[in-house]
Formats: sequence, C-alpha cells, structure tokens
Amino acid sequence: MVNYSGRTLDNGRYEIKELTGVGGMAYVYRAYDNIDDRVVAIKILKEEFIANEDFRRRFKNESKAIAVLSHPNIVKVYDVNYGEKLQYIVMEYIEGITLKEYIEQVKTVNWKEAVLFTTQILKALQHAHDKGIVHRDIKPQNIMLSNTVGIKVADFGIALFSRDEAHTIGKNAIGSVHYISPEQAKGEIIDEKADLYSVGVVLYEMLTGQVPFHSENPVSVAIMQTQDEPKPPRMINNTIPVGLEQIVLKAMRKDTSTRYQSASEMLLDIENFQKNPDIRFEHSYSIDDTPTRDYKKVVTGTSQESGSGSPQIKSKSKASSIIIGAVAGLAVLTVLIFIITALSSKKFNSEKVVVPDFIGKDYSGEIKGNPAYKDFIIVAKEIQNNQFDAGKVYLQEPPKGTKIRKDQQITLTVAVGSKMITIPNIYNLQFAQAKITLENLGFAVSEIAEPNTSVAFGTVLRSSPEQGKQAPSGSTVIVYYASDENLVEIPDLVTPGWDVENAKRLLESVGLTLDEKITQEDSIVPAGKIIRQYPDPGLKVTKGNKVTVTISSGIAPESSVKITVKLPNKPSPTKGKLMATLNSDIRLEKDVLLDGGKYSFDITGKGSGKNLKVFVDSQLIYSCTIDFTVVPGKISDEKQYSTLSNVILPNVISMQKDEAIETLHSKGFLNVEVIKIPVDDPDKDGIVISQEPEHKSIFPYKTDTLIKITVGELET
Repeated sequence: MVNYSGRTLDNGRYEIKELTGVGGMAYVYRAYDNIDDRVVAIKILKEEFIANEDFRRRFKNESKAIAVLSHPNIVKVYDVNYGEKLQYIVMEYIEGITLKEYIEQVKTVNWKEAVLFTTQILKALQHAHDKGIVHRDIKPQNIMLSNTVGIKVADFGIALFSRDEAHTIGKNAIGSVHYISPEQAKGEIIDEKADLYSVGVVLYEMLTGQVPFHSENPVSVAIMQTQDEPKPPRMINNTIPVGLEQIVLKAMRKDTSTRYQSASEMLLDIENFQKNPDIRFEHSYSIDDTPTRDYKKVVTGTSQESGSGSPQIKSKSKASSIIIGAVAGLAVLTVLIFIITALSSKKFNSEKVVVPDFIGKDYSGEIKGNPAYKDFIIVAKEIQNNQFDAGKVYLQEPPKGTKIRKDQQITLTVAVGSKMITIPNIYNLQFAQAKITLENLGFAVSEIAEPNTSVAFGTVLRSSPEQGKQAPSGSTVIVYYASDENLVEIPDLVTPGWDVENAKRLLESVGLTLDEKITQEDSIVPAGKIIRQYPDPGLKVTKGNKVTVTISSGIAPESSVKITVKLPNKPSPTKGKLMATLNSDIRLEKDVLLDGGKYSFDITGKGSGKNLKVFVDSQLIYSCTIDFTVVPGKISDEKQYSTLSNVILPNVISMQKDEAIETLHSKGFLNVEVIKIPVDDPDKDGIVISQEPEHKSIFPYKTDTLIKITVGELET
C-alpha cells in the first residue's frame, strides 16, 4: 500500500492529511483544498487496479455519474483526475457515520426516524433517476448520516446511465448481495426499480435490525433474493405500523411490474403514511457488511468478487477485497442458477400488454364479461367501503399504464355496502359482558359512565344506537352504564410533565389524593418530573382513591459518547490490535491500520467517573474519564499518549510526584515505579529527588523501560 498521508496533489492544491477509509477499489483520505479553503475527501484508485481496464472504467463511472448530480442528499464531486499513474476523485467531506454503523449501534431504528431517512434516500434517488442514473448499489454502508447535513447517498462506483448501451448487465449481476434486486441477482434488465427494491431492504433492516435474507454463502443469498419471500417485518418487530410494513413489502416485490414504479410513487405512499400512521394500503401480499460483488448468471467455474467502499466513511471503512473463488462446489450452484433462468425465461420473454384504467368503473356492468378485457386475468376483491358507490372499482393493482404479461393477474378492489347488524339485547348486562358481545359482532365500543345508585355498578343502562336497531358493521356503539356518584376520572400527570406539588394540587381538586410513597428512577426527563403513574390516566375510580407516581432523577440511565484516538504510525502501515477498556472491562477489540490516522468508536455506559483506556498492541495510547449521566456522555481528563516506541526520557527531577508520573505517561513510559525516602525538608515533600535511568538529551529509551523515581516523604 502506498501511503499518501502528508503528500500533496495537483501542484500542491490538495494537502492529504490522513487515511479515513479503505474500500475494495480505493483508499479514501481527508485532505485540505488550499485554493477553495475547505476540507475535502479524496478517493484514490488503488495502484493494483490502475492497469485494470474494468476498474478504471468503474472508477470513471463514479465521477461521471455524480458530476451530473446536484442534490442536498447526494455527495458532491468537486474535481477528478484520470492520470496514467494516479486516478482520484475529490469530493465533499462528510463528518458522520454510515447508516450501517448507526443500525449496529441502535439495533433497530425508531420507525419515525427510519421513515425520515428513507424519505431523504428516495429524494436523492429520484434526482438521480431523473438524470438517467441508476445507483445499483444502495445499501446502508453507502449512506452517510450526519447531524449537520442529514442523509447523504454515496458511492456511485457501479452506477449506470440508464440510457447507455450497457442498460443490461449481461452475465454479471453487480451489487451487494444482501441488498440487490432479484433481477440484478439473475443478471437481467436493470432500471430504477432495482434501486427501489434495495431501498425496501434498507428500510426492512432499519425496522427489524436484520437483513431479510442471510447465509454464509453469498450465492445462496442471491438465490434467496430470486426465490424466497421475506418474513413480514411485523413478525420480527410488532411495533411497526401495518401501513409501513405494506410499503416495505411492496418495494421488495419480486415482480418489477407490481413493485413501486418510481421513487416519487414510493414517496407518495410514505407521505400518506406520515399524515396518517394508521393507514392501511390495499396492496397486501405474502411475502451488510459484505463488499460489492459480481455474481455470474451462468457460472463457468469462476466466482468473482469486487468491492467498492463508501468514500466518506470516516473511521470504520473496511477493506473490500477482490476474491477469486475456487472451482470446487460451484457445479451445483451452476445447475441451480440454470434452473432459475430456465424457469423464468418464458415468464420474462412473454408478450406484454398495457393495463387499462379500471378506477371508477362499475365492476358488474362495465368490466365483468366485457370482451374488451378478454386478454386480461381479472380478479375482483369486494371490500366494505361507504366512501364509494356500491359496485365501483376504487383500487387496482397493477396501476393503469403498467406493462404486464398476459398471464399476470389484475386485482380490482370493488366497494360494497356495509353489512347492517342488529344491536343485541344488552340492557341490564354488566358492561364488560356487553362490550364482548358487541365486539364479537364487529362493532367498536365506546363507554360513558352515568351516576346511578339504583342498580349495581357497571350495569348497562342504554346504548346509542338503541338495542334492536341496526347499525353498519364496524361502526361505534356507545354504551352507558351505571356508576357511583363519586366516580371521577384520573387526570394525566405524565404528559404535561407535572412535578409532585402541582400533581398533588390537581388530584385534590378532583377528589383524589397523591400516595406519599414516591419512587424515583433514572431518566433524561428533568429531575422531579413525573414519568409514570398508577392507575393510568382516563380510568374512573371512586373519590378518595390514591394515585402513585414515579419521578425522574434527571440522571440518564445510560448514554453514549464518541471517542476519537490517534493511531500509531508505522513506517510500513500494518494492522495492530486496538483494545478499549471501561473501568478495566474490555468493551472493544478491533484490528486497525497503523498509519497514523484517527479511529472513532462509540462507548455506552452508566454512571459517572468511568475511566476509559485505549491500547494498541498493549501500549496505552489514550485515556479519559466519562460521565454517562448526561446525554450525550461528557468526556473529561482526556489524554492522548505518545505512540512512538523509542523516546527521549524526560527529566522529571524536582517535579511533584503526580506531575512526574503524568509527564512520563504522556511520553509513553507507562512502567513507572515510585520509591519513597524520608526527608526533613518540607520543600522536598512529594518532590522527585532522582530518577533511573537518567535523562539523556540524545539517547532514546524503549517506552516499556522500567522508570524508577525517588520521591521525598516528610518525616513525621
């Protein structure tokens, strides 16, 4: 590896500072642009690929692709160089982490946050698609996350101009196997819808914390992409709204004609979902950290992989390697993929027809039996919907204008009138029994308590509509039941953020009391504010009841903090073992490139005064104290120690003991022994009197040398 750190490019314009990432094709450096006075990222093609025409083409494709793009959610390209001995791209430098790293940190992304990220990704892709560019490698590793600029889509290294002659990719399916579309895995036609499939997989991973298809064998994953249906996300995380699950699964449909047809179409569904998270769409169906790879549609005895890393990964970019696979074992895969291709050839080569517009038509009178539609397989699905006239088609799938095969089904959703159901005899029943009876008939139930002491508490007095009347299935029936005259509703003490005194006054005003036994829990909510109550708000209880509350301590139960350390710089950069400990507990072990660059990672913990130490190959290079009771965690006493192995031993004679030890540690001398001798001079108490070995201005010592310091101790 050629280390470009400290060098300049373009006649001194770009000063290369440090390596921030290593991809399959290129190294990524942080650099300074002296002319435009800004920090930039420079992606330099690896020297072993300079002579490879395919990699030179792909590298040029990236700059060609991004150069025509200008969007706030796409990484900007400032400059390119296609020299014979050096090829590089100068681009926007992003302070942040990849979406993959973020998912690994939080495990599952809050669905509201996931929708926000997806919206920005889709807007970036919509801009690229409008310019005729298909990304083809959408994955969390290629999406940067920054607090200042939001989402940035990066790495157009295998991007394709959709209007180019290379609109199909022939024998090779390029992409990261966990995120590629079925048509990409089979080496078929690639267009904008392939990117939308990948967006669906990324959204799936954000919501569930896992990719839909996984295997140790990448070719097996590619086959899963073509054959298997993903497990519905709500089976993994049941907090996902139904409408959002439907969006994910539509984006991941195998058949491109029933998938979202454009980024704007998917954005429209997301916008409707954001307006109403309870929405349910009418499209129901069953249903990485690996490098970018090429998968042969017809395997000929060689499996190839090639990688392209994200240009902005500041700290954790992993080297993707070009792996020439073994011949053994691929014969079986050849047969499998040949079968897939053979079975699907008729499906994709059959004659296509255009789907008509059925919306608003009367199904029985205008569509059913109409010879104009004899070439279509039409299935009607009747749904009770009072918003449309009975018999009218109000949804169709696929949408009008879609090109489909003649043997492909068209589903029409037809409105039918609501089923009318008679309200049963529920008067004089207990409310709980009446509620179950009504819900079993398909009604929703709303309750109203009325003061009445002439019958037992909870006895149903009346309903609206009245019993014996008919009401539409699914409508709400209001049930009035008898209650004690002293029944009151418990107010909400949590949402407004009441403190104890205000809560006490509020409860007393409605005839309730505050339980004196108040518990406290750690929370980022301000100290003293109520974070939980029992019974829950909205319940009706008799006057005089006690309400128990839990208040916040104002101390975070746990928090995280980002740590950045400077790595040792070896003459020929090699890998070393980085280890981080928190109060002596090992929290991180990682192989790192010892090139003098920086490495960042997150540490999560609880409490205050926690001591963090970072070692490389057992040598202490960094330490600090962390307070995890605030969000984010607060760092203090930060020290970055020298990483050199041969160092001039400092002269610590006449220093205070603690100052002397810190001085030695800062130079990398961690093996320090303190010898105390009695002194009668108060000025020498705690002072270093001598040291061994001696300080020599031109003689360096190994940093693991035992340093003995003699310290005076006043006689008592």
